[in-house]
Amino acid sequence: MASSNKNILLDEQLCFALYTANKRFNHFYAEALAPFKLTYPQYITLLALWENSPMTVRELGSHVNLDSGTLTPLLKRMQTQGWVERKRDAADERQVNISLSQKAIDAKPTIFSHVNECMSLLGMDEQTYNATRETVKFAAERIKNADPKKVDYQGPKL
Repeated sequence: MASSNKNILLDEQLCFALYTANKRFNHFYAEALAPFKLTYPQYITLLALWENSPMTVRELGSHVNLDSGTLTPLLKRMQTQGWVERKRDAADERQVNISLSQKAIDAKPTIFSHVNECMSLLGMDEQTYNATRETVKFAAERIKNADPKKVDYQGPKL
């Protein structure tokens, strides 16, 4: 960890490393998912539904870390593309249940196989992959729980 007195260079910043990795992964997944005409948010939505379907929009949003303002139009596009089905809950009309279409169920092995082949291009063995994922998850949790407003800023007001 850098001292608070030290000027931290750009390439030494954790935020920049995460930002750069995020941009590169977005581009990587855009290319990997292009044959299926899926975006990364659509892909993670399918991943969540392959694990547990059906789900309410609220449950799905919580699972994939997307708010309903982002998720609702995404799900409408996925329904138009034939990936999911959206149905109002019979017991509670306010709830919308999302389930996989037959297209999504049938495409799962092909999509998994293709994405796994693309992931092999990263050149990480399983141990390195898992350790990297756990380190990123650790950093994400620490960031989530940190409150920068608690730092008492003593410098000049800009």
